[in-house]
Amino acid sequence: MDRIIENNAAIGFKESIKQTIRPAALLFVVLTIITGIVYPLVTTGIGQWLMPKQAGGSLIEKDGKLVGSTLIGQNFTEAKYFWGRPSATAPYPNNAAASTGSNLGPLNPTLAEAVKGRVAALKNADIDNSQPIPVDLVTTSASGLDPHISPAAAYYQINRVAKARGLSPETVQALINNNTEGRQWGVLGEPRVNVLLLNIALDNATKTSAR
Repeated sequence: MDRIIENNAAIGFKESIKQTIRPAALLFVVLTIITGIVYPLVTTGIGQWLMPKQAGGSLIEKDGKLVGSTLIGQNFTEAKYFWGRPSATAPYPNNAAASTGSNLGPLNPTLAEAVKGRVAALKNADIDNSQPIPVDLVTTSASGLDPHISPAAAYYQINRVAKARGLSPETVQALINNNTEGRQWGVLGEPRVNVLLLNIALDNATKTSAR
């Protein structure tokens, strides 16, 4: 009698396990299909339909070649180009696969030395410029990928770029003004200049003036 009871208990336990596992496994498969396949496809499709450029990474082409994205800064170092914000990403600046800030506090001597070096580089590149250096030209952003600088940071570089390009300062300033973005929806953030777009406009202006 005891053995019969034990067998019945074992059978009941197995049936209970089956009744638990089957719906759990089915729910796992269904949710995997919905969240892992259907949802990404639907959201990607909607994004490509409503905002194809943004959904594709806001990529920029020049003369039929991909040159970057409006969302990620680039490390311009030549005198003839506008320079963007410094970047703390590794192993190279503006590494989109390793977004990070420097995590250095305002009293950290390493930060002070880094800022001094950037100030020196800007002054050496434009020795006749006595204007105050805008802070965004010597400090990194939290992401290390900021594609924008302030209009003041762009204006600071006018003489250096104009001299290197053989353009008038007025022409270069007009390019900055034409590539300055206002506050989002008129209230959020500050006016800003996308460095990549400005440098592309600068290349185009230089080509035009050379004709």
